[in-house]
Amino acid sequence: MLKTRLIILGLVLAIGAGVALFVALLWVPLPLSSAPPRIQNTATMLKRVQTLSELVTVKYVLEKVVILEDIKWYGENRVLLVAHGVVKAGVDLQEIKPEDVRLDDKKVVVKLPPARITDVYLDDKKTRVVDRTTGLLRAFDKDLEQSARRQAVEDLSISARFNGINGDAEERARLQLSNLFHQLGLEVEFVINK
Repeated sequence: MLKTRLIILGLVLAIGAGVALFVALLWVPLPLSSAPPRIQNTATMLKRVQTLSELVTVKYVLEKVVILEDIKWYGENRVLLVAHGVVKAGVDLQEIKPEDVRLDDKKVVVKLPPARITDVYLDDKKTRVVDRTTGLLRAFDKDLEQSARRQAVEDLSISARFNGINGDAEERARLQLSNLFHQLGLEVEFVINK
C-alpha cells in the first residue's frame, strides 16, 4: 500500500512539474524566438561588365492569364496565373557598320538594323497566382508556378511581336535619331534594311 501511494505521489508530482514547465514556457518568452532574423553582411562580387549599344525605343506593358494544368488519371495539379509583364524593343546600334552610314554635305544617310525585342520580364509585384489546385492523390508540384511564369514570358513576347512592337521600335528609333541629327544641324535619311 505504501509502495502504491509513493508511485501515485511520484506520478502526480511528475505531472505537476510537467504542467508547471509547460505554463512557464508559454508565459516566459524565449530570447531566441522573439529575436528578428539576423542578416549577414557579405561581399558583393562584380562578375562581368558588358557594354550595351541598344537604343530601346518602346515598351509594351501587357497582362496575360496563364492556366497550366498537369492532369493524370489519379488527379490534377493546376495553377491560374495573372501575369503582368513588360516587353521592350529597339535597335542594336552596334550592328551598324561603317558602310551603313554616309555623310553627304549636311545630310546623313543611315541604314538602321532591324528592331528586335531586347527584354521581356514579369513584374513580380503585380503578377499573382489566382488559383492553385492540387488533386487529392497528387503531390504538390513546386515547379508548376515557375513553368507558368516561363510560359507567360514566352506568350508576352509572342503577343508583343504580333501587335507590332518591332515596327513601333523602328519608327521610334528613326524619330529619336532624326531629332539627334537635327540638333547637330544635319538632315537625315534612313535606308530600309532588307
